[in-house]
Amino acid sequence: MTILIFIIVLWYGGLFFQTFFLHRYAAHQTYTMSKLTERIVFILTWFFQGSNYLSAYGYGVMHRMHHAYADTEKDPHSPKYDLSVFAMMWRTKTIYTDINKQKIEVEPKFTKNVPQWKSFDAFASSWFSRVAWGVAYFAFFLAFSTAWWQWLFFPVALFMAPIHGVIINWYGHIYGYVNFKSKDTSKNLFKFDFLMMGEGYHNNHHKHSSRANFGGVRWHEIDVTYMIMLLLNALGIIKLKPNTVKVRREL
Repeated sequence: MTILIFIIVLWYGGLFFQTFFLHRYAAHQTYTMSKLTERIVFILTWFFQGSNYLSAYGYGVMHRMHHAYADTEKDPHSPKYDLSVFAMMWRTKTIYTDINKQKIEVEPKFTKNVPQWKSFDAFASSWFSRVAWGVAYFAFFLAFSTAWWQWLFFPVALFMAPIHGVIINWYGHIYGYVNFKSKDTSKNLFKFDFLMMGEGYHNNHHKHSSRANFGGVRWHEIDVTYMIMLLLNALGIIKLKPNTVKVRREL
């Protein structure tokens, strides 16, 4: 039971900071926050993503490229141009690394105002940090596993961020339903996105990429992350931009 709770915490903790910070803040800037709060969120992202830590800069730039080039040969991740899910994962990793280490030239429109904390990213993305988290996860499993099958979750803990990416960037372009016709293959994976905290409303997001609320088009499309963002906004921790909160019920 302890291992299952641990995996759930890692799943939703890492996922929340991916969608709240890396996606809706770094890539789309649907809200603002103070520099101190931003640094705290950087650290919390590292804490919850652990061995899976993703740089806000690398993620933000790559995700903007995904929207600009969705389902074309320039898309960093597309089932249309990658022969398998593993090929897509490897290409995504390569492009992310090259962007994060600034090994490739990127158009200014993709890098504008994307948050970057170079010294922290260097530490959080280092092999030392990733291996240390892996050892910590192993020690936790060793201490609390009560059955052999619980060790099947160990690779999930190590590679949770790539798994999240596969669910949205691969399956979210193959399975599901659409609210909006578009030039790409984005789909809404779930009628109520209990698994991906709003990320599963992928077709909605591709239609209105600057909107903070990924759901809200149909009555059952409840975006849990957006609900949390409304609370954080009310508490003054973040400030939602007015033009990002409107929901057009077009269906």
